[in-house]
Amino acid sequence: MDGRDIWVLIDDRAGNSAQSLGVAEALGEPFVEKPVAYAAAARLPNLLRGASLLGCTPASRPRPGERGWPRLVVAAGRRLAPVARWIKARAARAGQTCALCQVMDPGWPGRGDFDLIAVPTHDLSCPDGGNILRITGSPHRVTAAKLARARADWAETLGVLAAPRLAVLVGGTTKATPFSVARAARLGRGLAELSARLGGSLLVTTSRRTGRAAEAAVFAELPPGVWAYRWGDAGENPYFGMLAWADAVVVTGDSMSMVSEACGTACPVLIDAPAEETSAKHARLHDALVAAHRALRLEDAAAAAAALPGLATSPLNAAVEIAAELRRRGLV
Repeated sequence: MDGRDIWVLIDDRAGNSAQSLGVAEALGEPFVEKPVAYAAAARLPNLLRGASLLGCTPASRPRPGERGWPRLVVAAGRRLAPVARWIKARAARAGQTCALCQVMDPGWPGRGDFDLIAVPTHDLSCPDGGNILRITGSPHRVTAAKLARARADWAETLGVLAAPRLAVLVGGTTKATPFSVARAARLGRGLAELSARLGGSLLVTTSRRTGRAAEAAVFAELPPGVWAYRWGDAGENPYFGMLAWADAVVVTGDSMSMVSEACGTACPVLIDAPAEETSAKHARLHDALVAAHRALRLEDAAAAAAALPGLATSPLNAAVEIAAELRRRGLV
């Protein structure tokens, strides 16, 4: 395929875009990114938007290239579904075939317009069908090659820290659940105990959603000498470097993408997900990973430290599954 044959729709949801890009990268074919910017009408339900560009700014309207419309569009999230359907309809009017790969349930109506919909098993909203592929977790961009590059890039900074290195990925509040100061302090205490039992180094990064109060509560409980990157710090984000140098990963369970990325490494994973601040959908993902022995909940630091060696460390990336299914169906 030529790069103009695969379009990846990108919007302002970085997590969604990373999922689509992960699928495109797993295909191993050239592709082009097509940014889509939204106007107020993007908030309308897809029942009203249909297969249209309603809700897209004029400047971001997709236009055919020299060879016309793409043969494959990859997109993620509800708001991009009408745009993908519009592109497919335009291609058909031009006598061209365009396949659609959607990550996550696009919702009703229009599911039948998609050639493949990759739906996480923890999402119960989408009924089964011939175009549905059930996946565990979220597709992502964490690969062995990228981790190897990040390991080299961060060797002088993170490679000098004492092993074992415990990478900690702290998320924060979502629409569905809070990330309270009390929870943050409890996480900090658990990390301090875990670090004391394991030895080595703590590598901690926070996110935009953490909030300064919760961030301060985490760090107030940690021992001295923690290597930290707080959201907004100057310099390059060390996220991939931390994953590359980690011997184990602790991740807060509020982000399915972060949990999936942690499981994309060859490290044991501990998930911090107190029941009172975890949605049912997120809990189903955590349950699946625990059942597969790929992760463990961080509830008791002593028990977690003892169980780490028994966890599976095979990298998990649904992007690879989706790419393989696209090829199996002849869509690439």
